[in-house]
Parts: sequence; structure tokens; C-alpha cells
Amino acid sequence: MLRRMRDLFEGIFDEEPLDPTQAARRAMRPQPRRRLYERVELEDAEEEFRIVLDGRPVKTPARRTLAAPSRALAQHLAAEWESQREAVDPARMPLTRLANTIIDGVVDAPAAVAAEIERYLACDLVFYRAPGPAGLVLRQAKAWDPVVAWAREAMGARFVLAEGIAFVAQPAQALAAAGSAIPRHPWRLGAVHAITTLTGSALVAIALARAAVSVDAAWTAAHVDEDWNMEFWGRDTIALERRAARFAEMQAAATVLDAIK
Repeated sequence: MLRRMRDLFEGIFDEEPLDPTQAARRAMRPQPRRRLYERVELEDAEEEFRIVLDGRPVKTPARRTLAAPSRALAQHLAAEWESQREAVDPARMPLTRLANTIIDGVVDAPAAVAAEIERYLACDLVFYRAPGPAGLVLRQAKAWDPVVAWAREAMGARFVLAEGIAFVAQPAQALAAAGSAIPRHPWRLGAVHAITTLTGSALVAIALARAAVSVDAAWTAAHVDEDWNMEFWGRDTIALERRAARFAEMQAAATVLDAIK
């Protein structure tokens, strides 16, 4: 029983972590484990708020303490742990998975994470427009033009739009201006990185972090092409289930942005 309790508190999201980032990614796939704790509490410690189960702190896959830099965010994490009933299912805990990734993979390497977001900016989703049909062209413009206009007006970043998929180099000034808007706080940085990879657009992620677009608008912008294709070819149940899981991850990232200013 003691061994099982130790496994619960110290390794519920992974059993044999390799490096922090890989461990956090693997944490998306474990099988649910029976809930062995009764109380979920917060513990103040050195300007952070730890998630504590029956008096013992939760550990990340890299064996670091699961703790948030704000009480508001810690309360959201605690609620996620409290919502687990008979079993603790990591697949239903997107905020904890994101927190693990940030603690284990972003805090120690913020420059590398910011650089990856910058790489997305260089070939951002919203810059590449379909040549047709007209309906799709209009939908892309409706969803993406406001983001491009915001970048121009708020940051002075004048990006070049392209038709088709052939790479178009963006002005260095525009990339620098948008790059300077990437958050430096590791938690906000991790959230923006998550949104970038979920949507395929660093510009949409930055706009969301700056409250220039809503979560729903950002999600719609990311799926213009997919929604268009579904209208013609029908809806794929499995694809929609995966999309719902990704949206939960998107909401988790938005929760981090809202809780940490």
C-alpha cells in the first residue's frame, strides 16, 4: 500500500521519465489509476502554491513539485485533481499535463521554447491563403484578417500574405516586432507555445495572450480549412473526438494566461 501511495503522489503521470519534455508528453497516454487520496489542498511555499493530496505534494514526471505561481491557477489545478473520482485519468487533466510540461520542460529552457514559437511566426498559418474556392477564401479572410490587422496596428508588424503554400519570407522587422511580444514569464510562455502548436499559428497565440482575440475565435481561426472540408466530405467521429481533446488543452492554456498576468 505504501508503495502504491508513493507511486500515486510521485509518479502518477509517468513511471520512468526520460527527459522532462518527453516525460510530459508521455504523460498524455497512461492508463487511469484508482484514486487513493481523499483531500486536495493548497500549500503556500516560497511564493508558489503546491498541490497537496492528503498532506503530500504531487510530483511531476521529472519528480519536481507540482506548484503554480499564483493562487488562482493553483485552485484550478486543485479542482482538476478533485474532479477525479474513482480513478485518476491523466487524459482528463489537461491543465495538470500543461503544468507538468511547463515545470519540467519550459522553466529551464525558455529561450529554446521562445525560439520555436518564432519559427512558427516565419511561416504562420494565417499568412497562407487558399487560391479558391471563393467560399473558403472568404472564410479565411474573415477569421484571419483581424489577427493580421491587429499585429499591424498593435505591434507595427506588417506581414506579407501569400496565395498557396509556396514559402514567402516575412520582413525581418515584422518578425522582430511579433517576436518581442512573445511572453517571457515561463508559465505564459508555455501556454503560448501550447496554443501555437494546437492552432498552427504563433500570431493567433500571441493575440490570445494579449486578449486581442477570444479562445473561441482563436479556435475557429485554427480550423477554417478543416471545417470547410467537413462540410463537403462529412464529419469524422474520431477526428471530432481528437479535436475535442485538443480544445480542452487549448482551454487549459487559456486558463494559465488568465491566471498569470
